[in-house]
Amino acid sequence: MTAVDRCSDTTRDWVCEAVRIIEADANRSADTHLLPFPLPSSWNVQLYLKDESTHPTGSLKHRLARSLFLYALCNGWIVEGTPVIEASSGSTAVSEAYFARMLGLPFIAVMPHTTSAEKVELIERQGGTCHFVDEPGQIYEESRRLAVKLDGHYLDQFTNAERATDWRGNNNIAESIFEQLALELAPEPSWIVVGAGTGGTSATIGRYVRYRRLRTRLAVVDPENSVFFAAWRDDEPSLTSCAGSRIEGIGRPRVEPSFIGEVIDRMIKVPDAASLATIRFVEKVLGRRVGGSTGTNLWGAFQLVAELLATDCPGSVVTLLCDGGERYAHTYYDDAWLAARNLDLSPHQQVLDTFLTTGTWPATP
Repeated sequence: MTAVDRCSDTTRDWVCEAVRIIEADANRSADTHLLPFPLPSSWNVQLYLKDESTHPTGSLKHRLARSLFLYALCNGWIVEGTPVIEASSGSTAVSEAYFARMLGLPFIAVMPHTTSAEKVELIERQGGTCHFVDEPGQIYEESRRLAVKLDGHYLDQFTNAERATDWRGNNNIAESIFEQLALELAPEPSWIVVGAGTGGTSATIGRYVRYRRLRTRLAVVDPENSVFFAAWRDDEPSLTSCAGSRIEGIGRPRVEPSFIGEVIDRMIKVPDAASLATIRFVEKVLGRRVGGSTGTNLWGAFQLVAELLATDCPGSVVTLLCDGGERYAHTYYDDAWLAARNLDLSPHQQVLDTFLTTGTWPATP
């Protein structure tokens, strides 16, 4: 009989230590806050923001990056010295670079040449290297090519996001939300509202509420130039688009493998100008800036709050504050940037002002 060992004691020791390092980092980090958004008490509807900007790398993607690294380590795909590659120009790459540096691994983010200098700087500050391609659609294949060339591992957030997270619990975002709601007036919210980039967050929440036998419904908001909404509405998972989303972190030109449409109860298409009008509106209310995807989330959440009011249904709505607005000072908060893209916020600002004053929302076609 012939025996072949594929994993030495040294390799296994390194992997065990890598898992310990990541788990220790999680153990040092407090859970993110669930913040009440100020609405008139007479409405008898509560709105909450799960503030994911307080993670060490400043965004919701910190959870995903941790899960992807643990998934790859426990599958034997990452060992000592393995170059780690990801197709990302945004917050996911920032968070993954953080964990790669923690483990002493080289990290390469594959991104379009059009990626903002601010995002490149954030990735490089965490020790990552940025590798540029000419067209956004090239990031997937180039990531695979680099992984083969360098004998590395392609994390592939768009495929593995829904696989890497334990949707039954284990301190995932869904479990955290419901634990933090336990003492609120409406501990089982009527709606949870999220955007979709990989689709991993919506898959985790949608599965969790079914597993826990909860009546909470899941709404997914989708920005312009993203195919998720139309593909879900028309049941066409092969749908693609040539354009990319202007709302960083959500929206895709194709339906990613981690997007599980069957767990979603409603999808809401949100104009980009509405998302950006919302973040400026929210800055006045909260006294802080938030990112564009939070604006998309809140536009959908406000609409659902108005529906609860219109039907005289007390309850609560929860959405995510995905990241802070400091990353977007030269884009979403820059009037010249908006003008160059013909984004007129004023009609949407009027909708928001009317909502907060009267609790009503314009009828959608």
